[in-house]
Amino acid sequence: MSKLILASASPRRLALLRQLGYDPQVQVADVDETAQAGERPENLAQRLARSKATALAGSHPENLILAADTVVALAGQAFGKARDAADAYAMYAKLGGKDHQVHTAVALLHDGQVDAILHSSTVRLRNMSPQEMADYWASGEPADKAGAYAIQGLGAVFVEHLQARSVASWACPFLKRPGF
Repeated sequence: MSKLILASASPRRLALLRQLGYDPQVQVADVDETAQAGERPENLAQRLARSKATALAGSHPENLILAADTVVALAGQAFGKARDAADAYAMYAKLGGKDHQVHTAVALLHDGQVDAILHSSTVRLRNMSPQEMADYWASGEPADKAGAYAIQGLGAVFVEHLQARSVASWACPFLKRPGF
């Protein structure tokens, strides 16, 4: 019987899968997350999700591999994970009060092929005070998040506006087999 492999260290993605009744094996895919020259943020998210899924294909040929990646973008500039507090504060200053895009791509590798979807939303964070930036960074939550914030966590208090630009629906029959 096939196993579901989550190609991510994200505790949130693991928790979401467990809420849906899955108990995946976690194996982090080692993929260079550097954007290619001229690569659009939404294409970066898709390429990284696909790359993470295929990176584990050789070690899990009979299993389903689920991978995802999120990229935050403002005016075509991709914001990855903050290197440190100063980098996070610079991101908050740039993103505050402006609409930006959050692109999340999800890829599933099965039977040697990859199916993928992209979901994009427009988000506006309010301007944060220096103390709020410091307190939020000190919480530890934003350290491993694109754009240095988590909308589903403490970062939600900074959200002024959220609008889904595209709603992707995806039904994968492989996850409906007995044992998943």
